[in-house]
Amino acid sequence: MITTAFISTQEAIALEERYGAHNYHPIPVVLAKGEGIFLWDVEGKKYFDFLSAYSAVNQGHCHPRIISALIEQAQTLTLTSRAFYNDKLGLCEKYMAEYFGYDKVLMMNSGAEANETALKLARKWGYQKKGIPTNQAVIVAVQRNFHGRTLAIISASTDKTATSNFGPFMPGYHIIPYNDIQALEKALQNPNVCGFWVEPIQGEAGVFVPDEGYLAKSAELCKKYNVLLMMDEVQTGMGRTGKLLASHHENVHPDILILGKALSGGTYPISAVLADDEVMLCIKPGEHGSTFGGNPLACAIAMTALQVIKDEKLPENAEKMGILFRKRMQKLMQCYPEKISAVRGKGLLNAVDIKEKNGKTAWDLCLAMKDKGLLAKPTHGDKIRFAPPLIINENQMNEACDIIAEAVAEY
Repeated sequence: MITTAFISTQEAIALEERYGAHNYHPIPVVLAKGEGIFLWDVEGKKYFDFLSAYSAVNQGHCHPRIISALIEQAQTLTLTSRAFYNDKLGLCEKYMAEYFGYDKVLMMNSGAEANETALKLARKWGYQKKGIPTNQAVIVAVQRNFHGRTLAIISASTDKTATSNFGPFMPGYHIIPYNDIQALEKALQNPNVCGFWVEPIQGEAGVFVPDEGYLAKSAELCKKYNVLLMMDEVQTGMGRTGKLLASHHENVHPDILILGKALSGGTYPISAVLADDEVMLCIKPGEHGSTFGGNPLACAIAMTALQVIKDEKLPENAEKMGILFRKRMQKLMQCYPEKISAVRGKGLLNAVDIKEKNGKTAWDLCLAMKDKGLLAKPTHGDKIRFAPPLIINENQMNEACDIIAEAVAEY
């Protein structure tokens, strides 16, 4: 029997430990409610959300327009499968194609599925259009990448945690350093390369921003060597970095655009791959698909979530608030150089590197911030990502930075 009775923090954590797989190591807080930039735990304590579900909640928790679209469509039709047409998919595809400037859209569910779709598209194009010999296509990827956790994706990973004891891995990748134009040009000279697969900013790795001009030069080289530029904007897209897409900072229009997360404002799993006809039409009926991909509910939500980003000028606010956040963190680093070693980011995708102090680590600092009312999560041991919903205002940002500063002072 399912119960809706009150459950305590300890009870909820114990249930997950007992009945759930141990594939995550969460901060010990049990969340029960969200609104805007805030979350509440089961005991009613309020927190600033500075993770935004890994940037899936750019529009803020339970945005009323997105929730209304979800409810209205959920009461009408949710799923037909792609065995039939539905009255929302074509409208959504048109909206999204025009919104991002592509001929075609292929909708999926998760970011990992979208990346898998992009890999298949790039290979198919390589064989059909570039003339690469059968089963010899190569995709160039970069060190420290993160595109998901499927076997095909981790086959290109350089993270030992992602790959240990999961082999054998899929062949066909050439891994090069990130932010290295010379290494990229050398790799692209291989005539069997069909795609260059890259995040415009490496989020999971710790928010590593490439040198100015790296993305634009990468696009030039891909064009020069007839290689598809595959841009994973699952985390960096939808206004997160101060532009609609992070690639827009350098006026880059990738051949394959990979989106997810905030396509739904955090309400439903939605992802998409966008490309022009020459690439997208390489895939024929029966060669790729998803039972839930492009369902009417997802389409209604996605159109509303994207319209909210435009109407509320979220990229512009992310740019402004990101500057404020980094100024506050840089000042904090000047005050505590023995505790903070680096501050970096773009828009509202930022990271702070934490030095170990008296046996304490970034994890301990996140626990201290939680106790003071702000939620964030470390990555790769010594880095903390700070990524609040893009609706945050100046007063809220300063209040949140005060909490971070207080926790660092006591760290």
